Amino acid sequence: MITEQQIEDFQRDGAVMIPRAMADWVKVMREGVARNMENPGEYASENAVSKGRFFDDYVNWTRIPEYERVVRESPAAEIAARAMRSASAQFFHDHVLVKEPGTPKPTPWHQDGPYYFVEGAQTVSFWMPLDPVEEASLRFIAGSHKWDRMVRPVSWADDSDFYDGKQDWIPVPDPDANPGDMQVLEWPMQPGDVVLFDFRTVHGARGNFSDRRRRALSLRWMGDDARYVERPGRTSPPFPGHGMQDGERLREDWFPEIWSAA
Repeated sequence: MITEQQIEDFQRDGAVMIPRAMADWVKVMREGVARNMENPGEYASENAVSKGRFFDDYVNWTRIPEYERVVRESPAAEIAARAMRSASAQFFHDHVLVKEPGTPKPTPWHQDGPYYFVEGAQTVSFWMPLDPVEEASLRFIAGSHKWDRMVRPVSWADDSDFYDGKQDWIPVPDPDANPGDMQVLEWPMQPGDVVLFDFRTVHGARGNFSDRRRRALSLRWMGDDARYVERPGRTSPPFPGHGMQDGERLREDWFPEIWSAA
């Protein structure tokens, strides 16, 4: 499941790797990703690469039965709640990312939080590779989930501002420019391993220069203190017509509570 030491590491660093935590679900997840790629959803994107292919899609769990099985039946929800030190785990959304062999486009350094309409100290994303990864694994800036201000959200296509107007963001960091200034965490991973990270943790990934594809499924979870927050524009995912107001818990008919200590 998840140990107390792993929970401590997650709380301190904003990211932790748990080996083999989802090993029993790799086949189901691969089947779901294959179905998703054959039948992309309304938010699917090819990410404008000049070489290779970088496919991603999200909010498909209610139409991809394999994803729904993982959300509802796997240990992910309980692991999420325990990592967040929350009495419950509410599901936010799924996200699949596939980098084909020889795709040099990196995943830019960013925080997920500014793109979402969720704020709170109890949030966690699961990143689960479905192929062995070494250089193409996610990378994290340790402790960045505790920074005072959020990182400027940008469009991955052209680095333009994601929202219109001036906001109180900090510039996108580049820990590779000054090695040693920031602690970067990354782990070689096998299918079944899971990285857990806070929505506020700054992360990115190198391009896939290997000769095999890098499929990964992410599941996003929220804890007891997560609340809706109004952003200065269309969020990603947008969830049009949600009808929620600032400070409200996210509506459970759209974002169900999957696990509860009660």
